[in-house]
Amino acid sequence: MTRTLTLASIQFTPSDDEQDNIDRVAAFVREAAEKGADVVLPPELFTGYYFCKTQEEEHFARAYPWREHPAVEQLSELAAELGVVIPVSIYEKDGPHYYNSLVMIDADGTPLGVYRKSHIPDGPGYQEKYYFRPGDTGFRVWDTMKGRLGVGICWDQWFPEAARAMSLMGADALLYPTAIGAEPQDASLDTAARWRRAMQGHAVSNTIPVVAANRVGDEEGQVFYGTSFIADPTGEIVIDFGRTEQGVLVAEFDLDEIDRERAAWGFFRDRRTDLYDILT
Repeated sequence: MTRTLTLASIQFTPSDDEQDNIDRVAAFVREAAEKGADVVLPPELFTGYYFCKTQEEEHFARAYPWREHPAVEQLSELAAELGVVIPVSIYEKDGPHYYNSLVMIDADGTPLGVYRKSHIPDGPGYQEKYYFRPGDTGFRVWDTMKGRLGVGICWDQWFPEAARAMSLMGADALLYPTAIGAEPQDASLDTAARWRRAMQGHAVSNTIPVVAANRVGDEEGQVFYGTSFIADPTGEIVIDFGRTEQGVLVAEFDLDEIDRERAAWGFFRDRRTDLYDILT
């Protein structure tokens, strides 16, 4: 029997109302499930505005312990109802520590665990080091009821080491929730194309499907440029959004065919780990 995996990406414009955003994501998950999706990926920190553009103490109140986060609790029920996997991006509080995290919810509604963002950016408009500690979970790949899934969060997606590590751990697909857009220090700088190319490169080099989910819209002057997409194992974008649409993208992949293609290309066979000490 052929193994298939149908992946979906959500692109939307969040409000700054937590429950409103959870409800809207739930509606998009239902739409994706109706289209046959096995896995539905919302954007990074989708329960509110992207608050990291400045350093404000009040925003620490947005965090919850991961098991108690309203998005995790509510979307776990939805995952069980629809039989879909939902990777849920959250702001996590763990005692005195705060993380940019993701909870993988399996298709029976079980939260399988948490991944904490490894690479934390710090720059104009994206001052995440004020709010988040560097992740301490290492890279995570989960055996879900639908497939083996690896997830990186936003800035993680620029690092080929993260994609290679998750691929070596046996991921069937790589998922990247993100919040990326305008650079306030340089209005002429538009990184949408290079953002895509970085992840398309991960798809090629690891012979693996890649899903990216971004927010879209103007949040108090910070414009997020969408362009969410799903790429096949050759790096080709098979379906995508532009800079204004809201909705779901859905694409199906034959995992057995991908396994054969990955073996045939020999990227993992021909690795020279004896030469890679410089990487560490």
